[in-house]
Amino acid sequence: MAAAQGRLTDDAGGMDEAQEGEAHTTETTPVPFRAAVDALRATRLRPEVEIEAVRPPQRLAPYAYALEAAVVQDGEDLADGRLVLLHDPAGHAAWQGSFRLVTLVRAELEAEMAADPLLPDVCWSWLTGALQARGLSYGEASGTVTRASSHYFGGLSARPAASQIEIRASWTPHEGLGGAPDTAAHLASWSDLLSQVAGLPPAAPGDTSVVTLPQRRGPRPR
Repeated sequence: MAAAQGRLTDDAGGMDEAQEGEAHTTETTPVPFRAAVDALRATRLRPEVEIEAVRPPQRLAPYAYALEAAVVQDGEDLADGRLVLLHDPAGHAAWQGSFRLVTLVRAELEAEMAADPLLPDVCWSWLTGALQARGLSYGEASGTVTRASSHYFGGLSARPAASQIEIRASWTPHEGLGGAPDTAAHLASWSDLLSQVAGLPPAAPGDTSVVTLPQRRGPRPR
């Protein structure tokens, strides 16, 4: 697994309790949640996306399942993220449903891209566009897009300034037959977003409608 795990456990907006290890469903787990998790486990993504199950947060919902992923190309981490599936069988007023998907996606930026005043709006449109491109039905989407710049001084002054984009979001996937949402398709759309933020070209041959972030110059060790 790429170095995403170490980077993502510092502050993930309620997801910082995650630790290494996979949460397992049991016979007492609600059937819709088991089906949703099974679909996540069975989904195969493009080869540049390295993904693994991690310990989910414990206090956000009665049932939770978490994945971490990194986009890796030529040994370089281009972006990383976490996707958490939450389930409350009793329903949740704020979610307007019994399932919720929560995500954090991060990538480093070139300085000129970080200075673009429209960047936050564009990044948010990538999230909603990734869901819409796969025909997914969802509601109650909310989140933030944050740009951050780091400048180094003293003993760290040799390091070049760095900029980063961070997308935190959540949405309610609409439930299908049997009460479970199409989590496989939602994971695929999330992978599309992660790849787009990483600067990878669209996976579909001939699809030039998607604009991506330019890849960073120079390798970053994993």
